[in-house]
Amino acid sequence: MIRILQGNCMETLKTLESESINTCVTSPPYWGLRDYNGEKEQLGLEATPQEFVDNLVAVFREVKRVLRKDGTLWLNLGDCYGQQNGKGFNTNANTGYTNRSTEMQKRFGDIKLNTNLPAKNLVGIPWRVALALQEDGWILRQDIIWSKPNPMPESVKDRCTKAHEYIFLLSKSPKYYYDNEAIKEDAKFPGGPTGAHAIRKGVGDPKMQTRSGLHKIGANPKRNKRSVWTITTKPYKEAHFATFPKDLIEPCVLAGCPEKICVDCGKPYERVMQKPKQLEVKRGRRAGTDDRLIGGVLDKYTRENPPIDLGLQKQCDCETNETKAGTVLDPFGGSGTTAQVANDNRRDSILCELSADYIEIAKKRLHGMFADVIVETTND
Repeated sequence: MIRILQGNCMETLKTLESESINTCVTSPPYWGLRDYNGEKEQLGLEATPQEFVDNLVAVFREVKRVLRKDGTLWLNLGDCYGQQNGKGFNTNANTGYTNRSTEMQKRFGDIKLNTNLPAKNLVGIPWRVALALQEDGWILRQDIIWSKPNPMPESVKDRCTKAHEYIFLLSKSPKYYYDNEAIKEDAKFPGGPTGAHAIRKGVGDPKMQTRSGLHKIGANPKRNKRSVWTITTKPYKEAHFATFPKDLIEPCVLAGCPEKICVDCGKPYERVMQKPKQLEVKRGRRAGTDDRLIGGVLDKYTRENPPIDLGLQKQCDCETNETKAGTVLDPFGGSGTTAQVANDNRRDSILCELSADYIEIAKKRLHGMFADVIVETTND
């Protein structure tokens, strides 16, 4: 099911029950970047970075209330630069954002975005927000780099073209739901460190050797997902140029939101992996020949005996075995990409969106794919 709550997210979030959401995946409006169709209550037009940070902290404080204790927040944020007049870079007519800043001034008058920084300073918005959330009680678990092969062109000559943004993984408590297996990626070298060199390297390492002199070395076709995600931007023709890419959202949804939860207690069903029996091979005396032989045997064994996925299994003591889908929240729903990805992966979703125009885009986009889209208006 997809619910779209129309109105200011600070108000719409208050209509949600406490500890009812499994994960939040979102990309708030970037500071000073654009006017979202003249909405007076929108975030991103604050006079200073600190005001913007304070407003986001307030929003995510409410998000924290509605998250389950094992819930997570996946937060994407972009950055900007200060200019000679101390303003944010998006008010400068020579930055490539002239049309947007001019339109903003038509709607709101002289917008003075003051960074209070010397010229050319990177304002550091993502880290300001992340550290402020940490101060507010969130656990800042990881920074993930979104590497863009097709970044926005820049005419600068005294620095590199910016081709990345941040995604921060934050949790409500130290123990949280995270499906590591769901987002594992293919190993760069599926056979592991192969050949005599790899095996010899482990011979003198106590961690690689048992008391009986046996060596436990093998290959693994999968590896943990790395913290640099290379994903191209893919605009949605009816929305703005910075549409949240589906490929960026999907690993956040898969790792952070369970596909099934108990209908009684809400505890997630968790993936159970059965590892194959460890193969032990005893070394001979001739290191070179034996190392290559051992490496080949173990690599072949691991490839032919990968871990077995036993599926999602119940983790609670409730009598019922009835389940429902986990829920993904996006308090800045935009054109509905988060809802689309959640639905594609059998999760429910709730979007909050202030702009009536974006609500229409999301409705048109999602109603064409799914029947159960509910729009609720919370504005007076």
